[in-house]
Amino acid sequence: MKQVVVNILQKALKDKGVKMKKDEIERIIEMPPSSDMGDYAFPCFFLASKLKSEPSQIALELRSKIKKYPLTDFDDVQTSGAYVNFILDRKDMARRIVWEAITQKKNFGKSKIGKGKRVVVEFSSPNIAKPFGIGHLRSTIIGNSIANLHEFYGFKVTRINYLGDWGTQFGKLLLGYEKFGSEKKLEKIPIKHLLEVYVKANKKIYEKKSREWFKRLEEGDRKALMLWKIFRGFSLEDLRKMYKLLNIKFDFYDGESLQNKEMKKVIAELKEKKLLQKSDGALIVDLKKHNLGVSLIEKSDGTTLYATRDLAAAIKRQKKYKFKKMIYEVGQEQKLHFKQVFKILELMGYKWAKDCVHVDHGLYLDKDGKRFSTRKGKSIVMKDILDKTTLLAKEEIQKRAPKISKRELEKRALTVAIAAIFYGDLKNSRTHNMVFDIKKFVSFEGDTGPYILYSYARASSILRKAGPQGKFKIEDLDPKELELVKKLSQFPDTVLRAYNTLAPSLIANYSFQVAKLFNEFYHACPVIGSENEAFRLALVEAFRQVLRNSLDLLGIETLEEM
Repeated sequence: MKQVVVNILQKALKDKGVKMKKDEIERIIEMPPSSDMGDYAFPCFFLASKLKSEPSQIALELRSKIKKYPLTDFDDVQTSGAYVNFILDRKDMARRIVWEAITQKKNFGKSKIGKGKRVVVEFSSPNIAKPFGIGHLRSTIIGNSIANLHEFYGFKVTRINYLGDWGTQFGKLLLGYEKFGSEKKLEKIPIKHLLEVYVKANKKIYEKKSREWFKRLEEGDRKALMLWKIFRGFSLEDLRKMYKLLNIKFDFYDGESLQNKEMKKVIAELKEKKLLQKSDGALIVDLKKHNLGVSLIEKSDGTTLYATRDLAAAIKRQKKYKFKKMIYEVGQEQKLHFKQVFKILELMGYKWAKDCVHVDHGLYLDKDGKRFSTRKGKSIVMKDILDKTTLLAKEEIQKRAPKISKRELEKRALTVAIAAIFYGDLKNSRTHNMVFDIKKFVSFEGDTGPYILYSYARASSILRKAGPQGKFKIEDLDPKELELVKKLSQFPDTVLRAYNTLAPSLIANYSFQVAKLFNEFYHACPVIGSENEAFRLALVEAFRQVLRNSLDLLGIETLEEM
C-alpha cells in the first residue's frame, strides 16, 4: 500500500513542479501515531523553501492535485496542518492483504528485479585447522541472510565460502606440528590438537622459522604440502558438520590456496600496467593519492598476502560467473583492505570493480567487553555454543511439554537454539559490536527468537483446532485486527528496504513487531467461535505465512508446536 501512496504523491508533486524519486518520497512518508489520523502521512515542511509557501498551504494544494486521481484504495485524503493524510479503505485493504498472503504463500512480497542476474556472496570464511568459532559466526549468519534476500528478489545467487587456508599462519601451524605435534592426537582430536600446536607456535621466537615454513609451502615443498592437505581435509570435514547443523549451504568452497597459480599472473599484470613499485625489497601498489595508503602485494621474501589472493580470486570469479554484483560479508576491521583491493581492480582497468561490495559487521565481544582471540587461546567454539543453547532450549520446552518424546525434544531444541542465536544476532545493526549472551538469546519472552517461534506455533495451534475453512467476510474491523493487517501489509516494503540497505536487521525487527501484534490480537479478539471466525482464521493464516517468509529470509526454521 505504501507504494500506491508513493505513486500518487510523485504525480501530484510533479504537477506542482517538484520532481522527486520514489525512494526519496518513501523515506519521507510517515506512519501516524494513531489510526484516527490516517494510515500514511506526508509532511510538507521540506517543500516550503522550494515552493516559497507555507507548509500548510502546500499540503492543501497537494491534496487538491491528488483529488483529481481515482483513489479506489482510499476512503479519504485529508490535510492536518503541514501533513497530507491518507486514509485507506480499511476493509478492502484487510480483505486484499489477507487474501494475497494466504494465496501467494511463499511468493508474498517477492520481486523479479534480479531475474537473469547473478550475484556472488562470499561469507563465513573461517580459517582451517581451527575449530569453527564465534569469530566467523556473524559473517555466516548475516551473509546467509543477504544471500536469501537476493534469491527472494529473483537473483541467481552463488554462495562461496572463502576459506582461510593459506598465509603466514600456516607456516606457524606447520612449525608447531613439527615441534609439538602428535600423530595419535591428530587422528583422534584433529582440530583441537591443531589449535593446541598453533597456540604454542604463535610466539615471537618462532616467527622466522614459521615464515620459512610458509615459503616452503608456497614453493611446493612436498612435506609442507602433504601436511597442509591433511590439515585442510580434517578441517573441511569438521566445518561441513557444523554447517549441516546450522542449515547453511554453499555452492562452492573456495580458498586462498586455490589462487596460488593465479597470483603470478596478477603480479605480472600489475607490473605490465605499471602499478607495482619496490619498497625495501617488497612489491607494493601505492594508493596514497587515493587516501588509501599502501597495499603490500609481495613480501621481500617472495611470499604473497591477502591482497594478492583477493585480487586473483575476484578476477577469476568475474570470468567464471559474469556477476552483476559480488558481496564480501567480512568484518569491519577489513574495511581498508577491501577499499584497496577494489581500487586496485579499478586501476587495472576492470570496470566491474564498482560492482564489488564489502558488507561489514561489528564484533562479538566477551562479557568483559573485549574481543575473543584464538592466538591467546581465548575462544568460544561454535559446537560448545550450540550445545549450551540447545540444553537451555530443552529445559524451556520440557516446562511446556513434559510428555514430549526424546526424539522430538532433540529436534525442537536444536531449531529453537539456532533461532535464538541467529535472531539474537540479526536483530542488531550489523555494523555494531555486540556482547554475546546466550541466556538472553534463548529466553521465551521478549524480543527473542524463541518468542517469535512460539508465536508462530500458537497460530498453527489455532488453525489445527479450527479445521478447514471456507470464504471469509469482513463485517467490521477491531482496532487490533487493523493493526495486525497494516503490519502484514508492510512486509514487502520492509524486505525492499532490507535489500536496498543490505540490512537483515530490518526483517528481524519486523518479525518481532508482527509477532507482538499477533499476540495482542490473540488476547483481544477471540478467534474460534466468534462472529468473525472465518476472517480471523484467515488473518491468523496470513500472519503465519508472512512470519514464515520473514524467518526464511533470516535462515530460521519454524516449528508447528513448541
